[in-house]
Amino acid sequence: MKKNKHIIKTVQPGSIAEELEIEPGDELISINDQEIEDVFDYHYLVNDDYLTVLIRKTNGEEWELEIEKDYEEDLGIEFDNGLMDEYRSCRNNCIFCFIDQMPPGMRETLYFKDDDSRLSFLQGNYVTLTNMSDHDIDRIIKYHLGPINISFQTTNPELRCKMLHNRFAGDIFPKVQRLYEAGIEMNGQIVLCKGVNDGEELERSIRDLSQYLPHLRSVSIVPVGLSKYRDGLYPLEPFTKEDAENVLERVHRWQKKLYAAYGLHFIHCSDEWYILAEQPMPPEEQYDGYLQLENGVGMLRLLNTEVQEAVQAMERNDTVRHFSVATGKLAAPYIEKNLSYVQEKFPNIQGTVYAIRNDFFGPMITVSGLITGQDLIAQLKDQELGERLLIPCNMLRAGENVFLDDITVEEAEEALQIKITVVNEDGASFVHAVVDDTILENHKRRQIYEQADCSNCGTT
Repeated sequence: MKKNKHIIKTVQPGSIAEELEIEPGDELISINDQEIEDVFDYHYLVNDDYLTVLIRKTNGEEWELEIEKDYEEDLGIEFDNGLMDEYRSCRNNCIFCFIDQMPPGMRETLYFKDDDSRLSFLQGNYVTLTNMSDHDIDRIIKYHLGPINISFQTTNPELRCKMLHNRFAGDIFPKVQRLYEAGIEMNGQIVLCKGVNDGEELERSIRDLSQYLPHLRSVSIVPVGLSKYRDGLYPLEPFTKEDAENVLERVHRWQKKLYAAYGLHFIHCSDEWYILAEQPMPPEEQYDGYLQLENGVGMLRLLNTEVQEAVQAMERNDTVRHFSVATGKLAAPYIEKNLSYVQEKFPNIQGTVYAIRNDFFGPMITVSGLITGQDLIAQLKDQELGERLLIPCNMLRAGENVFLDDITVEEAEEALQIKITVVNEDGASFVHAVVDDTILENHKRRQIYEQADCSNCGTT
């Protein structure tokens, strides 16, 4: 096995590492005489209160440092590679993969299909387990890592092989059983494809997965996302209102049964199903503490709760504001509803919500996180936008002011001749941005779209 070099990228000021004269460019060789495979080994070993750390300096000298510190106190170093290892790419060719539905010419990172279990713990990505070895499972159990997020799709082994186009994809359930027996907390996901893993296959999957309760704490059902770039791909159809009603009826029946037995609703539908079925979102208590926000499960319900709480906590004033909000077609009616609630207390606030149609990926893609800068500009070019335009931060690359198509916020501002304010996804940030121009934290996202795990990129 090729040994990774763990090159230190930054040393935090005032940290243990700075005190010991560890510098950027130095290489971490071992901790307590144990070589480090990746970030999991590092965090596990560095927790001890007595450490022997071997560092190779940039001039080739090796320093053995004895460190006494508080338990779980960090050394204050970051590495060139956040995983301290190579990213693992996906070995599957899923029939629903959204990355396969993207046009050419976009930035390279958007075409990378990762299926790395370590990103499940670090970023919440969903993984298929198809490239996990027994050694990987051993380490998860050894370090008692959790939760691990698993993209199941189905519990029918033959069907799973077909959906993932991988003849080994049906072999994961002994691994899941080992995680269950070790008490590792898990969450699951099913990307539902019409005529493939719905109906009786979905019934089977829910029944089988419920056997892993309580360690498998939740399973989300999300509809497959279909862009207009599907030439030559597996033929998939969009779900109808009747389909959504049938899915919800099945899920609600299982929720009632499982809640009585385990105190968890366990199986959850993403918000899209309720919108498609024209049914109200469930009450807050039905989401079991919002275990699946990253999959859009309960996001609109939570937004409504947070907006109401934020408005109630604010003092009424006569502030006059005129602005606009751009979002995806999915969330637009709910943003309008929440804005109306804000206006009840702040009547001088005038805001217009614009639902951006996704011409880039196609009309069946309706979330704000897949809106491009060019669609935003084209559809708002001649609109009355007021003093400023608010956009949710999930339109942008995490931590940067760049849309999916590499148009920057500054370029969009220039094209639209308006100041753009990037707003966090939580309700309090929305209210404060609307009422008093306060941005609580910049780019704090509930969802990760850049280099997303390919098992999750089929969702809308």
